[in-house]
Amino acid sequence: MTPLPPQPISPLDGRYRKAVEGLGDTLSEAGLNKARVHVEVEWLAYLTSHSLLGGSPIADEQLASLREWAANFGQAEIDELAETEKTTQHDVKAVEYLVRARLEQQGLGHLAELTHVCCTSEDINNLSYALTVKQAIADVWRPKFVAVIAELARQAEQYRELPMMSRTHGQPATPTTLGKELAVFVHRLERQLNQIDDVEYLGKFSGATGTFAAHLAADPTVDWAAVSQEFVEGLGLDWNPLTTQIESHDWQAELYTRVAHANRILHNLATDIWSYISIGYFRQIPVAGATGSSTMPHKVNPIRFENAEANLELSNALLDSLASTLVTSRWQRDLTDSSAQRNIGVGLGHSVLALDNILRGLGQIDAAPEVLAADLDGNWEVLGEAIQTVIRAEVTAGRSSIADPYAVLKELTRDRRIGQAELVEFVQGLEIGDEAKQRLLELTPATYIGDAVRLVDFLQR
Repeated sequence: MTPLPPQPISPLDGRYRKAVEGLGDTLSEAGLNKARVHVEVEWLAYLTSHSLLGGSPIADEQLASLREWAANFGQAEIDELAETEKTTQHDVKAVEYLVRARLEQQGLGHLAELTHVCCTSEDINNLSYALTVKQAIADVWRPKFVAVIAELARQAEQYRELPMMSRTHGQPATPTTLGKELAVFVHRLERQLNQIDDVEYLGKFSGATGTFAAHLAADPTVDWAAVSQEFVEGLGLDWNPLTTQIESHDWQAELYTRVAHANRILHNLATDIWSYISIGYFRQIPVAGATGSSTMPHKVNPIRFENAEANLELSNALLDSLASTLVTSRWQRDLTDSSAQRNIGVGLGHSVLALDNILRGLGQIDAAPEVLAADLDGNWEVLGEAIQTVIRAEVTAGRSSIADPYAVLKELTRDRRIGQAELVEFVQGLEIGDEAKQRLLELTPATYIGDAVRLVDFLQR
């Protein structure tokens, strides 16, 4: 049998590549190396611009050229690094040699020894991961997440007045509106977005065990902690002053935990929408040419929401593992984080894919008002709550002497289907004030929605 040509193992790099392709710019090996080159170049620029460790400022034109080369990191650099790493067997050392070679090409060979000076590999790596993860969240994950929130908010407004039977424990319960239920998800997701936006992207730059030992050995007159802070913050990151060889990764655990929490809310959304489709509250809009079942031609399956469920679960399996693993390092350093962090893109990728499916799924459904209305009209017993509550208020006000109104309504409605006529007859026979009786007689399951319509307004605050 002829073997296949090399194929991607992960569906994120195969079947679903288009939905997640933006992540490859940052959360790939090439994206990480591009960030490493950027950090190495910026450290060299910082040292020379501040005349540290014998360095002298680089001419503006040469520095601009060096930075442009780092920003345009591409296939040629990828190939060169791969070839160099065959010898070094060390990815960061290969990056150092790449930068050194570029300095020679630009006539800056006299500064070669400032490349990676005073740095442990983790100084470069932790900053590179912080930069790439920050960019991936800002440029890829967050816009998808915001788009889902925006579509949910639009539908919450569209359906804010559409009455809907609630289900508590799967059973008919006090009615709501479809818009209010969607607004609940908007509110939940917006809270998580705010928390994700508040995450600090921390960086350290303090040498082999976080003590600036080599720095002070080279020049004891410099405040290297201040230099480190200025350099890290100049990259757009938050400085971590107290670390071992590695930045402690707590910010990563916090971020992945919050994204995983957001994923769980999205999972809840997907299962709820799936269930509403199942009972007919939403009808699916057929996609021209699409097949729902290979044998049952009538079917339009809720595949977008099912796909989202699976990918959210896969995303959380990885993000939860990363959040658990990355906060632990044996003494001052071990390499468990090195292998784990290479899967950040996979964890976020499955979340991005799920967001893509949810957004597309939301665009392929419409509410079915006639189904919602029929369900409400078939469950008049849900007004039992309103009736017994009004009776209790009337008893308290001295306008009724009915004993234990809850028990009376329980006897009338529990495990029984009763219709409008039966409820009207029951209410007319109640010993309550005329105004209260009239309110109850005018009530229907479709109007017993409390303040649901107005509650949607809280999304605008």
